[in-house]
Amino acid sequence: MNVKALLFDLDGTLIDSAPDLAGAANEMRVARGLPELPLSHFRPMVGSGARGMLHRALEVGPDHDDFAALRDEFLGRYESRMTLETRIFPAMLPVLQALLLRSLPWAIVTNKATRFTEPLVRALGLDLQSKALICGDTTPHSKPHPAPLLEAARRMQVSVTECIYVGDDLRDVQAGRAAGMATVAVAWGYTGQGDVIENWGADHVIQWPHQLLQLPGLA
Repeated sequence: MNVKALLFDLDGTLIDSAPDLAGAANEMRVARGLPELPLSHFRPMVGSGARGMLHRALEVGPDHDDFAALRDEFLGRYESRMTLETRIFPAMLPVLQALLLRSLPWAIVTNKATRFTEPLVRALGLDLQSKALICGDTTPHSKPHPAPLLEAARRMQVSVTECIYVGDDLRDVQAGRAAGMATVAVAWGYTGQGDVIENWGADHVIQWPHQLLQLPGLA
């Protein structure tokens, strides 16, 4: 494979945002007289966004009468603190540096809304290297639909067959395959509760970031 570009999911792949998402959920618990819960309680469901965090924090789902109001409260609390503890995964830093040295461009494709993504990416300095930023509301469809990945390839002016999409969720693999890209599932992210990533159908499953540089077309 002649790899000309990499596309990365954001949360759980490039960055560890779990502490701030869990922090917002715990703020809601404290406001209701409930004790905080450990990060480990929230981490597996970070990929499910507000829905997953509210289920973990208050055991409410989309069918709850107050779900919309609770979701808005959670998103507001998260927005006010989303850069407090969120960091790029340390092991991803040398990988990004290696891509820079190889002049291999990369972009971010996330389901996170622009409202949160753009300031977060700037705060972490990822905007200085990323060649494109596709958010959950950039295109009419979000992952697992291929539209966001196709838009990233279009902006980077590369063929989909020359792209690898890297993510930590089944939707990432589904979107990548639907777009005609090679896919990599990463085991260090928020892979859900009880999910077996080897069953997602990705072209490659890796345990550690440095293994990305050893894949065919990148080694």
